[in-house]
Amino acid sequence: MWRPELPSGTKSRYAAIANALAADIASGQLAAGERLPTHRELADVLGIAPLAASTFTPATGRAPGGVIDLSLNFPIEGVAPDLAGALRALAKRSDLEELLRYQPHAGAARHRAAGAAWAARYGIDAKPDHVLVCSGAQHAMVTIFSALAKPGDRVLTEALTYPGMKALSQLLHLPLEGVAMDEEGLRVDALEEAIVTTGAKLLYCMPTIHNPTGSVLSESRRRAVVALARAHDVAIIEDDVHRFLMPEAPPAFAQLAPERTYHIAGTSKAIAGGLRVAFVTAPSSAIEGLERSIWATTWMAAPLTTEIAVQWIEDGTADRIVAAQRQEAAARQALARTILGRSIVNAQPNALHLWLELPEPWRGESFARAALQRGVALAPAELFAVGRAAVPPAVRLGLGAARDRTTLERALVIVRETLADTSRASPSIV
Repeated sequence: MWRPELPSGTKSRYAAIANALAADIASGQLAAGERLPTHRELADVLGIAPLAASTFTPATGRAPGGVIDLSLNFPIEGVAPDLAGALRALAKRSDLEELLRYQPHAGAARHRAAGAAWAARYGIDAKPDHVLVCSGAQHAMVTIFSALAKPGDRVLTEALTYPGMKALSQLLHLPLEGVAMDEEGLRVDALEEAIVTTGAKLLYCMPTIHNPTGSVLSESRRRAVVALARAHDVAIIEDDVHRFLMPEAPPAFAQLAPERTYHIAGTSKAIAGGLRVAFVTAPSSAIEGLERSIWATTWMAAPLTTEIAVQWIEDGTADRIVAAQRQEAAARQALARTILGRSIVNAQPNALHLWLELPEPWRGESFARAALQRGVALAPAELFAVGRAAVPPAVRLGLGAARDRTTLERALVIVRETLADTSRASPSIV
């Protein structure tokens, strides 16, 4: 596939892509009649959104000045006072030097024990020596897939998946196979067909408050997925970073099939985006390989950052912040339903994002572009689509990204107005 080299720091991506295309044609690198990638394939390769690349770059999550950016799925801000208190407490400790020393690759024993306690909040009975500390959920994914897969191994995912998984698949050369979904999430019949057809041994999924659709897989369907995984020896990588928003969620795969599940629970979504700490609960047979993967990628998670997360887990601050996140998320979801209407909004009552299903003739890309022109950045369904699967007309709104409810209300009104103006709903052409 043709892949342009774009100068670092480029803001007008569309112009840079056009210039790269002209240069490669002039140099003979691209011959007449040679097939070019589709706009979605090119966007995947470059790690940008398929919609107008000159507008904003999801890699940084920053829209143009004056735009309300709901394109990313952020936790709600407000923990700075807690951080200030934690730093003051750290400054008084006599063992600070220890936090600046090299630690075991899997994390210090106390940090792993706190990770087991955090997993227990997710209903998972984990022993500390089955828990590893990573530098955020994305690093946890790198750690797991580096240990379990080799280039060319196929990975099954939901047909719409977390864009970070798509970026990781390109980095590690792991082709993705999208599995058809319904309103509940993964379809078991489609999963079985994909396993049999591809021979894939890895399933990455987000069964609780799925990103981007917000769906929740029922317990009966989770048990059916486990039965398939056991029958075909498939490992389950469970991205469970949203479970804290839904305490009553069905049992995690790590509860139902601990012998083959790699469970990811992080603090970035639950507490603060910059608190890059995640805990991986894994089968005992996989710990050594995961430790090697952490060693190869970062040696260890930063002990100082991890200590803040651990301190909050131990003293109850984390639970208080999580409760506040749920409460504020519920208020924002209610606001969204009031302004946009219940009929087109798909979301859990406490979720930090919602999936807006668009009426005809809108498509995700065209709607996101039209909303951006009015001052609101959204994430179109095309950004989450795996392979050539059919893309539903929908966009994701990150409700936690707005600074406050007043800002969010203003953005939601703009979204509603955009829905009513179908004059800009023509399909995009690149």
